[in-house]
Amino acid sequence: MMKKIRLSFTLFLFILGISYAQTYQPYTIGAETDESISELSAKVKTKLQENGFEILGEYKPANDPNRLLIAISSSQLKHAIGQVGGLTGFAAALRVGITREGGKTIISYTTPEYWGSAYFQKSYIKVQSNYRGISSKLSAALASFGTTEQKGFGSKKGMSISKLQSFHYMIGMPYFTDNIELGEFTSYQQAVSTIDANLSKGIKNLKKVYAVSLAEHKIKLYGIGLSGEKGESSFLPTIDISSPKHTAFLPYEMLVLDKKVFMLHGRFRIALSFPDLSMGTFMKIVSTPGDIKDLLKTALEQ
Repeated sequence: MMKKIRLSFTLFLFILGISYAQTYQPYTIGAETDESISELSAKVKTKLQENGFEILGEYKPANDPNRLLIAISSSQLKHAIGQVGGLTGFAAALRVGITREGGKTIISYTTPEYWGSAYFQKSYIKVQSNYRGISSKLSAALASFGTTEQKGFGSKKGMSISKLQSFHYMIGMPYFTDNIELGEFTSYQQAVSTIDANLSKGIKNLKKVYAVSLAEHKIKLYGIGLSGEKGESSFLPTIDISSPKHTAFLPYEMLVLDKKVFMLHGRFRIALSFPDLSMGTFMKIVSTPGDIKDLLKTALEQ
C-alpha cells in the first residue's frame, strides 16, 4: 500500500514538473476568419456564453474600428479567486480580442495559464485545475470560427509558470506585489459606491468597460477604457507594433480590495503584456504609468 502511495506521489511530482516547465505566451489565437468584426461580435459572445462564460462588457480599444475587446469571467475563475483572495482579484476577468488586420479577422484571448501564474504566484498550484478547465472551455468556444489556430503569441520564447510567478521586466522594475494604491475609504461599501456613482455619472476620459464583484471577499475589479491625449490612443500605437495585434491587452484595471483601491504598476502590467519589447520602446512611453495612475484616480474623487 505504501509503495503504491509513493509511486502515485512520484507520478504527481513528475506531471507537475512537466507542467511547470512548459512555456506560455500572453495571448492565444483562437481562430482566423474572413468575417468582419460586426458579423463576429454577437456570434463570439453567444459561443462564449454557451461554454460557461459571463460577458462583462465590450469596447473598442483606443477607439480603433479594427479592434473589439470582450471582457469575460466565469464561475471557475471566481471560485479560484475566492480560494486565495487578496490581489488575485486582478485575475477576475479574461479578455477576448477581435482584430481586423492583414485582410483577415483574428480572434485572440489572454492565455489563462500565463495570466493566472503571474497573478496567483506561488498559490497557482491551488487553482491550476481551474485554469486548465477555463483554457479548455475558451478553446472550445472559439473552435467553430474559421481556421482554428490555438497558437500562442506575444513572446517569442514564452515563459514557464515559475518564471511568471516572479515576473519583472528587469532589475529594478516592479513585481506583481509592487502595486500602486490609488486611494483608501472607510469601508469596502463606501469604496465601491463612490466609484460606481462617479462612473455612472460620467468622468472625463474614463469609460467603464466592466465590473466584476466578489462581494463576500470584498473584491471588485473594474476595467476602464482610457481616452484623451494621455489615454490609449497615445501609447497603444507605440507599443503594439508587432503582428498579431495585442488587442486583448486592454482595458486597464483597478481593484477594490476591502477599503483600499489598487492598480498594477504600469511598468509591471505593460511589461507582462509586452515582454519582448525593447527598453528603447518602453522609454518612449516612460510617462504612461503615471498618466494611467492620474486618470484612474479621478474615479475615486468624493
